[in-house]
Amino acid sequence: MPAIEFGLDRLLKDPQLRKPLLGRRLALVAHPASVSADLRHALDALGALPELRLSAAFGPQHGLRGDKQDNMVESPDFVDPAHGIPIFSLYGEVRRPTSAMMDSFDVLLIDLQDLGCRIYTFITTLRYLLEAAAEHGKEVWILDRPNPAGRPLEGLLLRPGWESFVGAGPLPMRHGLTMGELAGWFVTTLDLDIECTVITMHDWAPTTAPGYGWPSEQRSWINPSPNAPNLSMARCYAGTVMLEGTTLSEGRGTTRPLELFGAPDIDAEQLLKTMHALAPDWLLGCRLRACCFEPTFHKHAGKLCQGIQIHVDDAHYQHSRFRPWRLQSLAFKALRQVQADYPLWRDFPYEYEHERLAIDLINGSPLLREWVDDPAATPADLDALSRADEELWEEERQAYLLY
Repeated sequence: MPAIEFGLDRLLKDPQLRKPLLGRRLALVAHPASVSADLRHALDALGALPELRLSAAFGPQHGLRGDKQDNMVESPDFVDPAHGIPIFSLYGEVRRPTSAMMDSFDVLLIDLQDLGCRIYTFITTLRYLLEAAAEHGKEVWILDRPNPAGRPLEGLLLRPGWESFVGAGPLPMRHGLTMGELAGWFVTTLDLDIECTVITMHDWAPTTAPGYGWPSEQRSWINPSPNAPNLSMARCYAGTVMLEGTTLSEGRGTTRPLELFGAPDIDAEQLLKTMHALAPDWLLGCRLRACCFEPTFHKHAGKLCQGIQIHVDDAHYQHSRFRPWRLQSLAFKALRQVQADYPLWRDFPYEYEHERLAIDLINGSPLLREWVDDPAATPADLDALSRADEELWEEERQAYLLY
């Protein structure tokens, strides 16, 4: 297999690619997984090139170098001690860059590892930065990285009026694009007047085993956020992220966050049996295991939970058949059938939203929740609704594929 080169690596390696940046003030948007092939953080790797002038940097949710463990904990601005430049937080006092922040550079370099899921906030940060760059006449370069979930797509499209910090636009839950491709989609669909350059990857193979998007035999996995510890989590995330809008634990406070779910007051074996009875086809491509776990923090901390772990890291994994969004939706439906009055939906402020339920924000509409709560609604009903959206997105995204 040819050695993959990420956008950052190509920029570091090729002086010709860097030529248009000479003599200009550069700002970098990065997080902990923004590293080169030799595992240097992008800020340090670019800062070591004498001909480039870094004048500022931006950190998204969880910070530039990874300073916040939990969700919805803000990061402050600071001055980087090694490079002496301001580091602006886009998950603190503001989520959109201010005019003063935009005045600190000429070209914005965006190097963010995504997980391939609509609600991952780095996508929304990408949109906000592109909009601000268009407004202020700034140039943007995207240093592209793999989508570790690969090309499969799944889920309902976000409905009009449901845009939020976890819903940047009418994408399905699992979108199948890279950040560079998403940038092209935003520029076109938002009609942005902007010069946007994508430094593409070389030899990305999103349909090739064993990584199916992530070059697992070539590159180390580095958490893009604290609870994204491995490729298995990235594969499951488009389904398990919905647990954030529920009272069920998503495994935060364990060593397998967002690969398992459960609670002290459910019967995992019965839940699994009901899932298989309702829609066995929605459980293909992985193995499910009833298990017990005790979170050390977050939901149900210190309590023994019964739950289910989703295994996608062995020979039974089938990339094209695994459908995490349907699997997790089915778990909710099965729980409703087994325990009809279970207090499933969590009512709390979620990502700067105080009025609408978190589960609806996560799904981009109330449709999923209404399906779960309707005793007469069947898996075929949700499948028909989502298939229509998936077919629309499959056609739309073709114009933006770079690989």
